[in-house]
Amino acid sequence: MSLMSPPEKFQATSPPFRWDEAGGIRIGLSRVTLDSILASYHNGSTPEEIAIQFSVLRLEDIYSSIAYYLNHQQEIDSYLKKRSQKAYELRQQLTQKHNLVDLRQRLLARYQAKEESK
Repeated sequence: MSLMSPPEKFQATSPPFRWDEAGGIRIGLSRVTLDSILASYHNGSTPEEIAIQFSVLRLEDIYSSIAYYLNHQQEIDSYLKKRSQKAYELRQQLTQKHNLVDLRQRLLARYQAKEESK
């Protein structure tokens, strides 16, 4: 067999992505999101370090995910931006709905009033 001849069997594989019910991209059958892997990658982690952080993932799936990102950076960055915006809007809604503004101060005041009444 010559070094230049193509292998008898060569099968390209797609990244191990699946969409979850919330519209996020998960890696394989895990609950780890593409967002999480890419956050670690952007913070300077190597695929091997990411594999330590997310031990449920296979190293080849991490490499595949990062390679896909690098080949489709505009689309994935757009996805990440939309996810970030959606998370921000949800935080805002929850803050307004549950009146989380000054929650710590209200809880401390309630605790102090309770302590004073003892």
